Amino acid sequence: MSAATPVVRVQRVLPAAPDVVFDEWLDPEALADWMCPRPSRCVAITIEAHVGGRVRFDVDDGDDGPLVLITGQFLHIARPHRLRFTWSHSGWSDPTAQSIVDVAFEPHGDGATLMSIEHSLLPQEAFDDHDHGWALTADQLVARL
Repeated sequence: MSAATPVVRVQRVLPAAPDVVFDEWLDPEALADWMCPRPSRCVAITIEAHVGGRVRFDVDDGDDGPLVLITGQFLHIARPHRLRFTWSHSGWSDPTAQSIVDVAFEPHGDGATLMSIEHSLLPQEAFDDHDHGWALTADQLVARL
C-alpha cells in the first residue's frame, strides 16, 4: 500500500432522474431517512445549500454514548451533476481533520442515475468504517427511491 490515503468509492444505479437524486442530498427530511447507516440515526441535520454553506449531521449511533457530530462545508454545488463538501468527524483521533466527499450524478438509461461517491483524505483509522458506512447509506437511498 502506498503512502497515499485510500479513497472510499461507492457507486449505485438509482431508479430516479439525476435532479431527483441530487435533491435528496440537500433535503434534511430526506437525509434523515437515509443518510446514516442504520442502526445509527441522524437526529439533527443542517444543510446550507450554497458554496461555503454548512453541512452538519448529529448522529446517534445507538450505543448510549454521546452524539457523533459530522461537520463540513460545501465546496461545489452544480445541480444536478455534482456535490463536493468537507467532512470532519467528532469521533476521529483528530476531530479537526478534514476529508472531502465528492458525489457525481450521471444519467443512466431511462430515468435512472449512476451516483458515484468518492470520499478522500480520510484518516487511515476511518477508512473501513466509512467504506462500509457509505455502501450501507447508498443502499438506503436506493431503497428510499
